[in-house]
Amino acid sequence: MPEIDRVFAEKRLLGAGLGPLETWQTWLIALKAAFGLPLSAKERKVFRAIAGERGLPKTWVRELWCVCGRGSGKSRIAAAISIYNALFVKHKLSPGERGMVLVIAGTVDQAGIALQYIRGFLEASPALRREIKETTRTEIRLRNGIIIAVHPNSFRSVRGRTICACIYDETAFWRDESTATPDVEVYTATLPGLARTNGMLVAISTPYRRLGLLHQKWRDHFGVDSDDILVLQGPSKVFNPTISDATIAAQRAADPTGSGAEWDAVFRDDLASFLDDQSIDAAVDHGRPLELPPRDDVPYHCFVDMSGGRHDLSTCAVVHAVGEGDARRFVADVVRGRKGDPRAATQEFVELAKQYRCAVITGDAYAAEWCAGTFREAGAEYLQAKLVRSELYLSGLPHFTRGIVSIPNIAPLLRELRLLERRTSRAGRDVVDHGRNGTDDHANALFGALHLTASVPLFREPPIVPIFVAGTPRNVPGSSEFVGVGAPTSSSAPAVSYDYNRNQDWKAWVNADGSIRSTPRTRWDF
Repeated sequence: MPEIDRVFAEKRLLGAGLGPLETWQTWLIALKAAFGLPLSAKERKVFRAIAGERGLPKTWVRELWCVCGRGSGKSRIAAAISIYNALFVKHKLSPGERGMVLVIAGTVDQAGIALQYIRGFLEASPALRREIKETTRTEIRLRNGIIIAVHPNSFRSVRGRTICACIYDETAFWRDESTATPDVEVYTATLPGLARTNGMLVAISTPYRRLGLLHQKWRDHFGVDSDDILVLQGPSKVFNPTISDATIAAQRAADPTGSGAEWDAVFRDDLASFLDDQSIDAAVDHGRPLELPPRDDVPYHCFVDMSGGRHDLSTCAVVHAVGEGDARRFVADVVRGRKGDPRAATQEFVELAKQYRCAVITGDAYAAEWCAGTFREAGAEYLQAKLVRSELYLSGLPHFTRGIVSIPNIAPLLRELRLLERRTSRAGRDVVDHGRNGTDDHANALFGALHLTASVPLFREPPIVPIFVAGTPRNVPGSSEFVGVGAPTSSSAPAVSYDYNRNQDWKAWVNADGSIRSTPRTRWDF
């Protein structure tokens, strides 16, 4: 088997696509160490700087994790490593067994970019070009029987494969609609396939927050002597000396907080999970249906998070409170998301709100008057929330930490809750939002409805007594409508009781002085 540094340097092989090796020296040192090759005294000094002063591995490592700054050539190196493992490493395969070198990227588009780099390396060298047997949209099939495949991150797509080598591209930023931990899920699914061939796992990524598989590997293995796992870390300039200092300086000025991760390859200290897993798990009611039917004796509140219908979902949540005082709890009856036409989503949410007797629907400032007008046409009043998204999250946090929230077991909702990030802005304020490339549509609707419900005071004071009785129609002051009035149905009706008048269009209240106050059902302001 030819050594990796020679294959990279040879102009008839991978050197044809890499270009001058002077700019790739740090990468070559890292790969030589990972493949158990000896280093010169000068190279060992560079290695110790990016390896946390640990010793050299004595053998070929099983896992290589590279924490690198932006623009350090990660994707090109990932492509070159995949070709080396596919064409120059001997793999023990059973007769008829098809080996695969798998490159896993964050998205379909990023996977396509990785494939372009791989194809570019192969086509740049006449010798390597001859090894191509067939190409498809996601695979390059080689004459030696090995397949180089690129996939977006999905633990489902890697199961059952015989994996000769696996390269993770930008694993710190992987997202998946079905799980909050796609890196861990893919890693768990990859290991059995690699075990069949004793293949190497290579992960290359810019760091992000101090969570996830990349951070775990860095925390547990950076600077630790091991012949099994090698973790390297270095800023962009170390791995790619051609990056302009002016470019990095401009980026630092534009984003002083984020530039540490982007260019210095250090995990961010300003980001933290908004909700811990224990609080989320405690809130999930596994024994209930996904949506609870409406009850006649319960007041509900509805909040929506509308979208344009292309990327994000339009979502709706309905919440009610049970109990009083310290025993008060909040139950999410419905958390529903809908793709596609926002007008169809509006009609669906209005019909849903009517089932729960919510004539007023609250939402954010999205599309301004469009939302209000569309909901009005559908038969409901739309009110803009007084709090912005981040404020809604912060107002609902105590309810989760106290364990007084009950939510359905809906995978997209749980995923969004686990990925919410809390950071401190330059003005010193706490900001909560979804992570990079993430979503929080379900979570925003839930916290909006939770805030509405929690803001409603319980009727514990006796300023008014409700009555709903038949009588002679009489004009109510301040209104052009009529309401039937008469004596209270019971002279002993408790002053703190209230009735939602389910079967009437209006509700009437008797004030303490005996006067009548009435408001339309569409404006129940609790």
